Amino acid sequence: MHTEFTLNGELAALPHFLTSLAIGLLIGLERERSPGSRAGLRTFALVALFGTLAAMLSEKATPWLLLGGLIIVGLMMVAAYSRVKDDSADPGTTTIAAILVCYGLGASVWYGNDKLAIMLAIITTVLLYFKAELHGITEKLSRRDLISMLQFGVLTFIILPILPDHNYGPYEALNPHQIWLMVVLISGVSLAGYVAMQLIGKRHGAVLGLFGGLVSSTATTLVYARRSVENEDFTHLSVAVILIANLTVLLRLSILCAAASPSILPQLLPVLGCGFVLGIAVMAFWWRKLNQQHEVTLPEIKNPTEIRTAAAFGLIYGSVLFFSAWLSDIAGNSGLYAVALVSGLTDVDAITLSSLRLYEIGKLEAAQAIIAIALAFISNVGFKLGLIFFIGSKLLVRQCVSGLLASAAGLGLGLLFLL
Repeated sequence: MHTEFTLNGELAALPHFLTSLAIGLLIGLERERSPGSRAGLRTFALVALFGTLAAMLSEKATPWLLLGGLIIVGLMMVAAYSRVKDDSADPGTTTIAAILVCYGLGASVWYGNDKLAIMLAIITTVLLYFKAELHGITEKLSRRDLISMLQFGVLTFIILPILPDHNYGPYEALNPHQIWLMVVLISGVSLAGYVAMQLIGKRHGAVLGLFGGLVSSTATTLVYARRSVENEDFTHLSVAVILIANLTVLLRLSILCAAASPSILPQLLPVLGCGFVLGIAVMAFWWRKLNQQHEVTLPEIKNPTEIRTAAAFGLIYGSVLFFSAWLSDIAGNSGLYAVALVSGLTDVDAITLSSLRLYEIGKLEAAQAIIAIALAFISNVGFKLGLIFFIGSKLLVRQCVSGLLASAAGLGLGLLFLL
């Protein structure tokens, strides 16, 4: 009986070692296909098992065993690569790093972090496998793009934490931390589109409309309206890009609402969805006529993470937030809707986030916030139609009107169902 209890106690650790073995085999399978790697399937599997074993023994003896095992594995791999005399050969730093990670994952499994270890193993394998693609991305990113990422880090991890999280102003609508959080949100969405636009270059035609809409649908509309005047052969392309950028605004608003006020999504998404469905129906018609062999032009869009740009949006957002609360208080719904129509001409984000903020603090009903967002979008569509009319070609005007009006009419139809 005592022997059976002891065996059960020993075998209880077996699932940890099996998980470590699977992790080692997964990472080792990828390294096995690398011709310059001096560690493959068996080495990684053994190292993962060694990590789990060292963690187990460190609990029974001394924690230094775990650290000693890590040092031994690292020295072993450095010694293996130091024997390579060919200077052109892979120095093996990636494989050494991967083997150390594998050891650490094996140790983590013993401490009960199985799910986390498996997730990190998959991420590690992905990073190792897509070496060429990752190098290609870094080559396409310019110094300006890297500065944009660093600036986003400053906005998020330096400025945001030091701002006070308190409500100020006569309506207690101005919260510095919340205002800058919206700046970070807008900058993050815009930066994603901005970087993606740089990466796809000139190869994917109208797909630029998607990323252009994430960064600035107004700037994208302006660029392609001018493009249609310069060469009428690009009219179909310009129509497609402008309509896609306009539809992407609806997706962008959905993302912002999901981040800023998830509770309003069940009521807001059907309204935005009506505009998207009608707009995509017209977009599909023009997409069939698009000649995707045209070389496209990347819109010149300002870096969305520059401190000055971010601060300007924060100022606009705070002002719209204050005036929305003020006019809603003294003039009722008509005051809020007037702000939505005016501010939506050039910037839908500010009034959208302002309305959601007022909804979250109880100053607005859900229906009022949704109507304000819809009116801002419709106002923005009207502004874009004006740009196309005054800057674009006549053919562009005729072809864009149907798509832009369809998305605006869809939102209006969605509002009727809501009310």
